[in-house]
Amino acid sequence: MGTNATTAPVDERLPNGRLAALGLQHVLVMYAGAVAVPLIVGRALNLTSEEVSILIAADLFVCGIVSIIQSMGFTQYFGIKLPVMMGVTFAAVGPMVSMAQANPGQEGAQLLFGTVIGAGIITMIIAPAVSRMLRFFPPVVTGTIIAMIGITLMRVGINWIFGNPVGPTAPTVINPDHLAWIQHAQSAAAMPGSALPPPPEGLALKATVPNPRYANLTGLGIAAIVLTSILLIAKFAKGFLANVAVLLGIVIGAVVASAMGIMTYEKVANAAWVDLVLPFHFGMPKFNILHIATMTLVMIVVLIESTGMFLALSDMTGKKVDQKDLARGLRTDGLGTLLGGIFNTFPYSSFSQNVGLVAVTGVRSRFVCVAGGVILIILGLLPKMAALVESLPTVVLGGAGIVMFVDASRHSPADRIRHLADLDCCRSAELVL
Repeated sequence: MGTNATTAPVDERLPNGRLAALGLQHVLVMYAGAVAVPLIVGRALNLTSEEVSILIAADLFVCGIVSIIQSMGFTQYFGIKLPVMMGVTFAAVGPMVSMAQANPGQEGAQLLFGTVIGAGIITMIIAPAVSRMLRFFPPVVTGTIIAMIGITLMRVGINWIFGNPVGPTAPTVINPDHLAWIQHAQSAAAMPGSALPPPPEGLALKATVPNPRYANLTGLGIAAIVLTSILLIAKFAKGFLANVAVLLGIVIGAVVASAMGIMTYEKVANAAWVDLVLPFHFGMPKFNILHIATMTLVMIVVLIESTGMFLALSDMTGKKVDQKDLARGLRTDGLGTLLGGIFNTFPYSSFSQNVGLVAVTGVRSRFVCVAGGVILIILGLLPKMAALVESLPTVVLGGAGIVMFVDASRHSPADRIRHLADLDCCRSAELVL
């Protein structure tokens, strides 16, 4: 159905075939960024490859649900009814990685998801107030915060490329008997001929040794191919191909890694074709007030950035948004974060790269993003797709990660700090701030 005199472009219902194609385009544009966060956090938690695949599937599933709610609207409280695709925010990666490294394994996952749930609930409550606080977050503040997030995450991509310089390290020792044995062993090592008693029961030692594959030339070469491919595609390709430069770079890297025998597909072959995404897969969540407060502060920054994207979409689509509309959109960020914690994934926000796609294509119908949400839900129910993503070598992800972490919108590193372009550098107060 085309647009008529009484139908606004944002409410246009396109033919099903075109709707599906345009929805798939939105999914492809966001896919690489959407699956990066569960890969980063899952590995920081020291989860198994199967468990990381569960995080990826859950991420895509919730991406789809929240994208539909945001674009279609749900009750009078949720959904801004603009063409918005929702995905896991990179802004929360730094705090989540720190939490995961301090509390690895399933218990750490329970604590992390409890943190996400708590922050999601608080975000829904404070969303209307945040929508009235824009004057306290000028471009110099939000632009600097977002830029620092990307710069901080750069080391993740570098570590993916180079690997760790050393092998496993011993865990923190809490048991006094274990600690006493280690101190005795250290003293005995300094005195030749000293007898060393056997380790006490329950003490598992892991050596700290140099990693022989650190900065492996093969891995560095593959990462360089991925990075170069992305930059060349983004520079010289036009339209849709430029929008999926990161995804194409990852595909090129996967092909090269497969040809060299670095990437294998046993996990894909063993994964089920279809499976359900279930809540609380890692057990019931655990809550920590300090962690929740930290994540809530991150979500406030996310809400401010989302507000900017909503206002940009309002200009693109010609649909005016008022204070209540903004509150519904921001409240949906909180709802997505709450659902993320329940379904074993992370905080959600509006994806900026899809806002750019609306400007590039000129298609302003929100139902295109509804179709994209349906496609994401289907992908989340296909474990083989999640296993394929988890099978990607870290060097491939590192080459792409350098681009994604510099700029979550992936088009140009300068875009991530585009808010700073609004700053009058001649004003000393703003320069100091």
